[in-house]
Amino acid sequence: MVVLATKCYVSGDARERTLKSLRSLLDNAVGDLDVTVDVGLRDDGFPEVTLTGDDETVAANLLAEEWGTIPDSFEVGETYVGTLDSWDEDALVLDAGRPIRIPSDELGLGPGDPESIRTRFGLVQHVPLTFVYDEPPRLADSQRDELYDWQRGNGRVNVNSATRAEVRATVNRAGHAQDIVTVERLGLLEQSIICAEDTDPPGLLAGIGEYLPAELLCVVPS
Repeated sequence: MVVLATKCYVSGDARERTLKSLRSLLDNAVGDLDVTVDVGLRDDGFPEVTLTGDDETVAANLLAEEWGTIPDSFEVGETYVGTLDSWDEDALVLDAGRPIRIPSDELGLGPGDPESIRTRFGLVQHVPLTFVYDEPPRLADSQRDELYDWQRGNGRVNVNSATRAEVRATVNRAGHAQDIVTVERLGLLEQSIICAEDTDPPGLLAGIGEYLPAELLCVVPS
């Protein structure tokens, strides 16, 4: 069994749609392998995936590479994935099965307090982030590089509480299909709308915001 480092935190019909989407994604990822997949949900919202069959080890490794996993224990110096849970004036707090506080000095994302950094880089709540478990924990270099790459592109609008298919449908319904390049999946319910070259991220956010009951944050090219 593997516990994926992404969360399902919606309820009702939205939860059923989200789990259906996850099952489809898992089938696409390991469908060619000799493995049976069963999906459950822990009380804390992390999906538990039970794999049975001759290729279960290969399947587990594939899912860990794609999603990250929540371990039973942590080793100093190793890299893990947690979801952004909260923030205060001193740190970002990730949920990796237990709280992981990453102090401001260990974010490596430039000046400002955690709230302003979160806003500047479009870090919507629950977005998965890669960190190194150390004393204290720090954001992984690969994660920092990815976030800085976001600011070098055409701009983005990051969204939570919606699947990739739901975000794409919303962009189309709002009449902005021509204003985006694609929707990139960050987590199960966290997506990044990549803007077209001449699209203003704040303008796109204003155009689609009324259609999405979600947190939306812009990433404006620097």
